[in-house]
Amino acid sequence: MRDRVIMHIDMNAFYASVAQHLNPSLRGRPVVVSGDPKKRNGIILAKSREAKAAGITTAEPLWQAQQKCPDLRVVMPDYATYKRYSKLARLIYYDYTNQVEPFGLDESWIDVTGSLALFGNDPYLVAQEISERIKSELGLTVSIGMSWNKVFAKLGSDTDPGDGIIQITRGNYQHSAWPLDAGDLMYVGPSTRRKLHSSGYETIGDIAGASDYFLQKHFGKIGFMLREFAQGKDNSPVRIMDPAKADVDYDIKGIGNGLTAPHDLCSPSEVKALIWLLSESVAQRLRESYLRCKTICVGVRRASDLSGYSRQTTLRQPTCLTADIANAAFDLLRANQPLDDEHAIRALHVRTTNLVNMDQFVQYDLFGDTEALLKREKLDYCIDALRDRFGNGCIRRVVEMTDKTMADLDIKRDNTVHPIGYLR
Repeated sequence: MRDRVIMHIDMNAFYASVAQHLNPSLRGRPVVVSGDPKKRNGIILAKSREAKAAGITTAEPLWQAQQKCPDLRVVMPDYATYKRYSKLARLIYYDYTNQVEPFGLDESWIDVTGSLALFGNDPYLVAQEISERIKSELGLTVSIGMSWNKVFAKLGSDTDPGDGIIQITRGNYQHSAWPLDAGDLMYVGPSTRRKLHSSGYETIGDIAGASDYFLQKHFGKIGFMLREFAQGKDNSPVRIMDPAKADVDYDIKGIGNGLTAPHDLCSPSEVKALIWLLSESVAQRLRESYLRCKTICVGVRRASDLSGYSRQTTLRQPTCLTADIANAAFDLLRANQPLDDEHAIRALHVRTTNLVNMDQFVQYDLFGDTEALLKREKLDYCIDALRDRFGNGCIRRVVEMTDKTMADLDIKRDNTVHPIGYLR
């Protein structure tokens, strides 16, 4: 049986490159995509190659980046446009295979094993063609990694400096992948990297040769998974893409949203306004996904030292109602956090997990008002329909307008899309 041919395609400096493509005056200049400093989100979200060459790094404060590069051009994020470019790229990939698995907006795995014979049986030429099409049709460049498994394919694209193709094969992986830093391997984050370093494990090859005893003692099951990744034994499939949606059908584990507030939140009314705005976004996404949640989580970041915590509660019945989610999140927060000047809050998030499909039978409370519950659900769906037609600002709840600095926020529209977890 022949090896699979899997590619990982990563659009280089995606947000900044889209901005440069849409605005020719930005091409060849140092460009960053940044949050709005007036809303206290002034950090670098993405940078162009020119900005990277000036020493600018992702997540550093905008003022610091401007000190490094006085002629820096700053643009605000435009997630609707990023989604459009992402979809167009995936439709190009679909011309070569129906196995296309997105990993965030700018990355995708594709498996061309079954279709390679249609394109001359040369995976490198297929990768070149895809790269050229992205460049000519979308004005962007990509890094492409190729291998027989998803982990090494991504490792290849991650190590490419840009606009190149890196192949990691069974014949070269011990020479090309194993000498790389352990932190380059998927799911080796800073904490795991520190643990490995403290025990003398510096490279991916070191992880590949780690003993059962060491992995079990320090990492448990995740350690054995990392060793299999390092040894090239990842057998996970590339998911099948739905061409109608240019996306894949994931098993959604949770839906959430968070925001750094425009100012420190010091009163119950200010906190409640943001909790409801976040819950509105989360509940809309639940209903769009035909899901209800059983567990609600609220997360807090303190203004004093930026430390944080989260708390969760499980409901007796699953819900997709905005009010149920908002009230549960606010009650959780109020039970764990004084809402005053001395305990100001900088950021909040609301997350729902333990999701169930709406087709699943629900046993309603015998002593509850089921008819009223169904009417509230129908009302939320009517509001969704109006917002879908006229925009999310066409209907506002009074509780969300008590803080004027947040009254015009459209959290659902402006939500950042993060990579879907590789482990499912």
